[in-house]
Amino acid sequence: MGHSQFDPVFGDRKAWNAGRIVGAKRALKAPQVWAIRFWLDHEGRLRDRALFDLAIDSKLRGCDVVKVKIGDLVSGGRIRARAIVVQRKTKRPVQFELLEAARGSLLSWLERRGGTIDDYAFPSRIDHSAHLSTRQYARLVDEWVTGIGLRKEDYGTHSLRRTKASIIYKATGNLRAVQILLGHTKIESTVRYLGVDVEDALALAESTEI
Repeated sequence: MGHSQFDPVFGDRKAWNAGRIVGAKRALKAPQVWAIRFWLDHEGRLRDRALFDLAIDSKLRGCDVVKVKIGDLVSGGRIRARAIVVQRKTKRPVQFELLEAARGSLLSWLERRGGTIDDYAFPSRIDHSAHLSTRQYARLVDEWVTGIGLRKEDYGTHSLRRTKASIIYKATGNLRAVQILLGHTKIESTVRYLGVDVEDALALAESTEI
């Protein structure tokens, strides 16, 4: 009595993160993005190519990527150049641009997939009225990165969210722009997210006019 199973006396209990790699997952580099695209095309994985391109361009969390509906992406029979999605975590809308590569792969997939504007763009394999699960999405990301020779332990669904944000920040140094693109309410969250030096990040933010 009086002891918890988590007390030090229970020394043989393994830590929750034993054997796991914890911390932020790496962002992909531009050559790795194109390598995954080439691999998916070579493997004939039409859905996965569209899902990958959407994840990269949208910079959405995995829970939001899988819930994107056809109506979020399509207007007048065409893939939108810009789309808006309400984030599940913050309940705030975030706007993103879909570039040519993503528009092409999404159009090819949706033409094959069919459905209405109220349907999920990426349905579950078990129940087509439901969306792809975040667990399945994570498994797919593991397959994509290992497909080009990367270690799945180093990457995850959040790697795709971070990729374009990291590339934009490194190219421009514009932290405020990245904050908006990620839908962060506080710039400090963006600082931690990108893993940049706090003083440098805040100095950049203060000197950037918008």
